[in-house]
Amino acid sequence: MSTTPRRSSTGLRQFLNLEQQRNWIEGKTNLRDADERSESMELRFKYVARFQKLLRRPQAQEVLEILRLYGQNCIPIPRKSERHYWSVSCLPSTSDKPLVRVNASWMELFTLYADGEGIRARFLVHLSDFTTDHSPARGHLDEPFLEHCVTTPEDVGYFFPRGEDIFGINVRGSASIHKFLATRHVLRAIRRFNLTHMNRGRNAYQASHCYSLADYLLEG
Repeated sequence: MSTTPRRSSTGLRQFLNLEQQRNWIEGKTNLRDADERSESMELRFKYVARFQKLLRRPQAQEVLEILRLYGQNCIPIPRKSERHYWSVSCLPSTSDKPLVRVNASWMELFTLYADGEGIRARFLVHLSDFTTDHSPARGHLDEPFLEHCVTTPEDVGYFFPRGEDIFGINVRGSASIHKFLATRHVLRAIRRFNLTHMNRGRNAYQASHCYSLADYLLEG
């Protein structure tokens, strides 16, 4: 794979051609990532206190484990694209009080919340990947499939954010989140949505990137 950025392209098209992107979505290739990370020490120190606060939460180890799994499977060339094309924030100060959130471009991709002593996850994906006819029609949502992707049907819920062909999925509990991320169709859908937004250009949330969290996301 060429490591020379194609400057006329937008987003990850600078590093990955469309065939490489399609093959990654389908799980047919292992993309070669950068060996080293580009790091801002000022930004790393900025969020150390928040990261230490997260580590004191009862959900901390579950959060780090899920985040590592998400990083391994759902973000292409994560070292090369870190901060500039995706970011992870720690205890962001938004009204919904998340524990961690992964963003790309102007879009939230993935969020983890406290759920009692446990956790719940929120995934944003394309609705057309979860309908019976692959259309963005809400009435064609494949609810039985969603329920099949978790350990018990009560663990999954959904909502329709603003925007064409965008779908939100809530998954409760570590076991169901693991099963959800291990479902091939789900993983393909997450990858497709993430690439859509990473290809839209530079990440708008670079200033909130928590390197301490990213250390865990990039393990493996």
